[in-house]
Amino acid sequence: MGTVRDIFGSRPVALAPMAGVTDAPFRAAVRSFGCVLVYSEMVASAELLRDRRSAALRLKADSDVAPFAIQLAGRDPESLAEAARMAQAEGAALIDINMGCPAKKVVGGLCGSALMREPDLAVALVRSVIGSVSLPVTVKMRLGWDDADRNAPELARRLEAEGVQAISVHGRTRAQFYAGRADWRFIGKVKAAVSIPVLANGDVRTPADAVQILKDSGADGVLVGRGAFGQPWIIAQMQAAVNGCEIPDEPSDADKWQTVLIQYRASVAHYGVALGRRIIRKHLGWYAEHISGDKALRDTLVRSGDPEELLVRLADAA
Repeated sequence: MGTVRDIFGSRPVALAPMAGVTDAPFRAAVRSFGCVLVYSEMVASAELLRDRRSAALRLKADSDVAPFAIQLAGRDPESLAEAARMAQAEGAALIDINMGCPAKKVVGGLCGSALMREPDLAVALVRSVIGSVSLPVTVKMRLGWDDADRNAPELARRLEAEGVQAISVHGRTRAQFYAGRADWRFIGKVKAAVSIPVLANGDVRTPADAVQILKDSGADGVLVGRGAFGQPWIIAQMQAAVNGCEIPDEPSDADKWQTVLIQYRASVAHYGVALGRRIIRKHLGWYAEHISGDKALRDTLVRSGDPEELLVRLADAA
């Protein structure tokens, strides 16, 4: 297996793992515009081991593209290790461990960013997963639990000592959720604490943001989260900016709507008709906001039982 540096390359701009967003149909849309690395949705190890269909769908690797990173969440070392072995069998290029999700349900189960307050357990989880797979293991975290305990640099140092090959840092504490501004400069403290690659995350919405977060943090690469909602082409533009290359033009509106149509059909095929149509709704809303800004059109797409005919008309008329 290659190292994480082999997978990342130089100054990567990658699609961040986002629960309920970075499913296979959306990853394919991002891939279609060029992206060095995409992450799965967060997969809860407990759900996976209970053979939950929804967890298995999140684990399933993209069959025709690579590399693909699977992000796992959990607090039991043995269960997380078993889930990692399943992810490896599915063809993942690397395993990422979630120590950053701020959601109440996740933190209430003492997973995600709750692990920032349990560094010994965080280390035990990493040790168990690294010992169970031959893939590179990485971790995504926040700055800390709150401003009184921004312990990301110390925790990153301990995880590197266990063999973690890269750290991704969202520039907020758990207490902030997504309020305020991400502290890109503090991410630099994590970068200074370790010798492994660090990816910076939080409030990266434009190519200029991608360039600036690297300047402010000194990080090795960028993870793009909410900035990719409804505009999967933005990551390729960010990558060009980071590389100092000419930024590609945005697709035409016709091509954008064609991308939406392809993702809609992929969602129905991936999940089945009823579930696929329900899951794609939020994406349709984001696309409509970016492509047209027409609230009436957005509402029509989101509320339609089957928006395919409208999507075809939009692609043809643009």
